Amino acid sequence: MLHYPKIPGSGAAPLGRCVAFDKLDGTNLHWCWERDFGWHAFGSRRDEFNLTATGIEQFNAAHPGLEEAAPVFLATIAEPLGALLRDHVNYAPFTSFKAFTEFAGPNSFAGAHEPGDPKQALLFDVWAEGYGFVSPAQFVADFGHLPSPRVVHTGKLTGTFLEAVREGKYGVAEGVVCKGGSGGGDVWMVKVKTYAYLARLKTTFGTRWEDYWE
Repeated sequence: MLHYPKIPGSGAAPLGRCVAFDKLDGTNLHWCWERDFGWHAFGSRRDEFNLTATGIEQFNAAHPGLEEAAPVFLATIAEPLGALLRDHVNYAPFTSFKAFTEFAGPNSFAGAHEPGDPKQALLFDVWAEGYGFVSPAQFVADFGHLPSPRVVHTGKLTGTFLEAVREGKYGVAEGVVCKGGSGGGDVWMVKVKTYAYLARLKTTFGTRWEDYWE
């Protein structure tokens, strides 16, 4: 099961209003919350484990290098995010959620993490069963005070903006994710990466650089 969709590259970008977020270079993880049970499961984009001691051990065995992911999430963002999902009027009609975080440190690159780096769990999307993804504007309003990617741009998505991102004019290391729509099935996303990140991929991975590009 794919828990988070593959984000298309900038060639699929519609010209309209968007919120552009710093695209953090880490590992995409999902966390499941139920109104009756709280946080109960987690995993990568493609697998899921119980959020128990045994489940965390199984996740760690399946994903070497991510052993800090569950402890960091539970120690930093789990409690305030769970309280918001439980108490905020916008989410009262829903009982089941998936929260998506980027697990990253200052030297993380292309899914690899330095063992000694301090790590963060940065919230970048919330999905409600029976509804879909929270709109980017609502996400910023409701969740922007939690650890989350920086908002780089709010406004019209243009080719000029995308090229400026590629040229490194917005101070992002990897690139941006542009999101638009009013919520639910209407939400769209595209990603654009910088030329500097492209050069680093080619240096590190050679002919395999496209595996990590848009």
